[in-house]
Amino acid sequence: MRYITDFTVVRKDKSADCTRLTLQHPAELPEIRAGQFVECKVPDTAGTYLRRPISIHDVDYEKNTITLLIKEVGNGSHLLSVLSVGDSLNLVYPLGNGFDVDSCGEYPLLIGGGVGIAPLLYLAKSLVKAGKHPKVLLGARSASGLTFIEDYEQAAEVYVATEDGSRGTKGFVTDHDCLQTNALSFTEFLVCGPTPMMKAVAKVATEKNVPCFVSLENKMACGIGVCLCCVTDTKDGHKCVCSEGPVFNSNDLKW
Repeated sequence: MRYITDFTVVRKDKSADCTRLTLQHPAELPEIRAGQFVECKVPDTAGTYLRRPISIHDVDYEKNTITLLIKEVGNGSHLLSVLSVGDSLNLVYPLGNGFDVDSCGEYPLLIGGGVGIAPLLYLAKSLVKAGKHPKVLLGARSASGLTFIEDYEQAAEVYVATEDGSRGTKGFVTDHDCLQTNALSFTEFLVCGPTPMMKAVAKVATEKNVPCFVSLENKMACGIGVCLCCVTDTKDGHKCVCSEGPVFNSNDLKW
C-alpha cells in the first residue's frame, strides 16, 4: 500500500555535497523494506513540478521517522537540500520492491558507491535484525566522499576503497580483497551505486558464481509504473524500475 503524507523535518545534517534530512510522521509508520524509496514533492517552485525519487536511508519506528540522503545534482535536489528543521515535506511512500532480507543468506556483502550508499544503512540494520551477519564495502573517489560512514560502522563491519588511496584500499570496490580474494566467503552481493560500478561487481559475481542483486537508479517521474520513464531491458522483457524494481537480480539484466 502507498501513502501520501506530509512529514516534518526534525533534523538536518550536512556532509560534503550531501544533505541528510530526518522526517517525522505524525502517526505510526507502515512497514518499509530496505531498498524502497519515496517520491518527494519539491516545495515552493512552479518550474520543478515533478516529484524527486529518493532512496530511504534509514527508518526509526519508535520515533516515526524516515531519513533521506540527498545529493545536490540539480534544482530539485537543491531545493530539497535547503529545507530547514520545522519545514514540511510531502512524500509518496513506500515505493518499489526492495531487497528481500528474509531470503538473504547469513553472510551478505553490501556494496555501495557515491550517494548509492544511501539505502545500505537501513539494509544493514534490517539484516542484523533478521539474524544475518552483513559486511559493508563502500567506495568513493577520496576519504571526503565517504558520507556519514560512522553510522555504517555502528551497524556492521565496514571496508573501504578510495580511488586516490586516501582511505582503505586504493582503487575501485572491485579492487578490494572482498571481491578479489574473499568473494566466496559471502552468500550474496547487495549493490547500489553508479551503473558502471554495479556492472563491474555483477561481472565479478558471475565469475565467482555468487548471487548478486543490484538497485538501479533510473529517472522516475511517477514512481508507480505509469509514465514508463524508468523502463530497463531485462531478459524477460522491459520492466519498470520504479514498480518492478529498483532491486533486480543482476543475471536478469541485459548487461
